[in-house]
Amino acid sequence: MPDRTIAIGLLWHAFDSGNHGVNALTVGNIAIARDAARAAGLEPHFTIFAPGHGTAAEVTADGTAVIRINRRTMLSSRAYWDAVGQLDCMLDISAGDSFADIYGAKRFFWIWLTKRIALMRGVKLVLSPQTIGPFTRQPYKRLAGGIMRGAELTVARDPLSFDAVGTLAPGARRLLSADVAFRLPFDRRVRVDDGTIHVGVNVSGLLWRQSGSGGNHYGLSYDYAAMTRAVLDALAARDDVTVHLVTHVVDRAHPEDDDGPVADDLASRYPRAIRVPDFAGPTEAKSYISGLDLLIAARMHACIAAFSSGVPVLPVAYSRKFMGLFGDLLGYDHSLPRTGYDEAGAAAFLLDRVDRRDALAAAVAAGHARVAPLLDAYQQALGALFAQVAR
Repeated sequence: MPDRTIAIGLLWHAFDSGNHGVNALTVGNIAIARDAARAAGLEPHFTIFAPGHGTAAEVTADGTAVIRINRRTMLSSRAYWDAVGQLDCMLDISAGDSFADIYGAKRFFWIWLTKRIALMRGVKLVLSPQTIGPFTRQPYKRLAGGIMRGAELTVARDPLSFDAVGTLAPGARRLLSADVAFRLPFDRRVRVDDGTIHVGVNVSGLLWRQSGSGGNHYGLSYDYAAMTRAVLDALAARDDVTVHLVTHVVDRAHPEDDDGPVADDLASRYPRAIRVPDFAGPTEAKSYISGLDLLIAARMHACIAAFSSGVPVLPVAYSRKFMGLFGDLLGYDHSLPRTGYDEAGAAAFLLDRVDRRDALAAAVAAGHARVAPLLDAYQQALGALFAQVAR
């Protein structure tokens, strides 16, 4: 056992989010940080800073401390300020894609303020692999640039984000890596050999409800719900396909974002489909997905679960984070673009690739070769920082 310890904060991480993507980021980043610390001869102690209610510090079953981010801990008491002051360094992942101005002023304020306080406390701040931006206007560009210039390191999980750091914060130390969820552990599931193609379909509750209400916040060129029904109609008509309806965001507190009710409704419409029970956590989700022959998904971390377990995947992109990761970083050209197709064209794009799984599998394998050195570079950067700041 190392005789020195290091106190590491994990900002905008969570174990108990209804979005398994956020939970996957936490598990993956802890695995990388733990390996980096132990390689430097240090025993890490983690504190998670997660959104939620309550002002008292919590402790998970494995001894990880949890401090909630809310108005009371941030503005009405010293809870956040004091907890940050006890750290050697802070790893901030911004829930993956929230360091941007597209989610509104309120969310940006909290994302920015938590980072700013860490810098004010003199704690070494690392922006762990994440999407940077988009930042489309002032004062967001200026405020974001100030954070990145003050940070020890900003790590982008795609080339577009890497370039954005250079534009917003010239001179800031930056690194290109990959999404830490590629390091999410899982138990490989044996594929069912029953003569059918097992196709997982992850329908985003967020995009589905926007289609139903006439909204199109993400600027899709097609109606998402209509396109998804066309894909499911075609798959359900095939005797050689078994459809698995897979959820990845199950958040009863935020029904507008919940995949579960949509999957339930689709299961009633397509009785031959398997409505997969909601997963307890990201590892369980990835383990199940690893046994499929193909996954069609609009949740990015469901796509990463497939890709990182070797399963051919068809990402349904609704923001640039998809194309930046799968296309630009991994050279994987099988994501349905956000624009350029109507409902029939988008459905045809996906259905054509169901029977080209061997080509997709080869592209996935090629992408794997790019991931390992990118995450190794991030881990090495953490190890060097930990050795520098450990007490």
